[in-house]
Amino acid sequence: MNTPHITVTNLTMAYGDFLIQRDLNFTIDHGDIFIIMGGSGCGKSTLLRHLIGLQRPAQGDVFYDQQDFWHASDEERVRIIRRIGVLYQSGALFSSLTLAENIALPLGEFTHMNGREIGDIVSYKLALVGLAGFEDYYPSEISGGMQKRAGLARAMALDPEILFFDEPSAGLDPVSARLLDDLIVSLRDTLGTTIVVVTHELASIFAIGTNSVFLDPDTKTMLATGSPKKLLAESSDAKIIQFLTRGESNANKSA
Repeated sequence: MNTPHITVTNLTMAYGDFLIQRDLNFTIDHGDIFIIMGGSGCGKSTLLRHLIGLQRPAQGDVFYDQQDFWHASDEERVRIIRRIGVLYQSGALFSSLTLAENIALPLGEFTHMNGREIGDIVSYKLALVGLAGFEDYYPSEISGGMQKRAGLARAMALDPEILFFDEPSAGLDPVSARLLDDLIVSLRDTLGTTIVVVTHELASIFAIGTNSVFLDPDTKTMLATGSPKKLLAESSDAKIIQFLTRGESNANKSA
């Protein structure tokens, strides 16, 4: 039986008096590939920022295992943050550094490894994402899909328990996006990593998602949580069905 890795309770997100989402309650289990989805402007990336400690909730709590992140001490929060890795839309690589130097940055800052040990870890992480032999390349010398994979290698440098992805397939062609989806599933299966993905790409949602939360920009709250495939098969909510079918169900009814 899976156990909760992240638990969100009664979470309200706001910028000052401007409400983003309210009353969010869901769990992300160990080994989940959890999808944060919903229409444009619903607060998907804002929720990600709350989960990784970049933004404090207006109300509610985020638990990592049984530890309340926002009521923990500064030292405890640092320990929790060290357990996570984040891949942003751009990959966030430093253009003036080689791929090896990019991946080595967190290892040099947060560990006591020597140069040879760091080099071995860098090569291993690049091999995990299919970039063995690309240590000395600069980001400008590789494709967009390869840059995403290099960014993922850096996010994995400190062996995180949880990986967060913000629109990982943005800017990628369909083939590169599918390869990245396959890599995400492979990392979960081989390393046991819990994965959280913000995306609106239906192909990715159904290909990799084992659990999800659906955010609604109109009511400013969640409409459902569960497997995307199960939501499509069983939900009676028109907004969820419209999103998961790209509105094709409505078109079919009116045809």
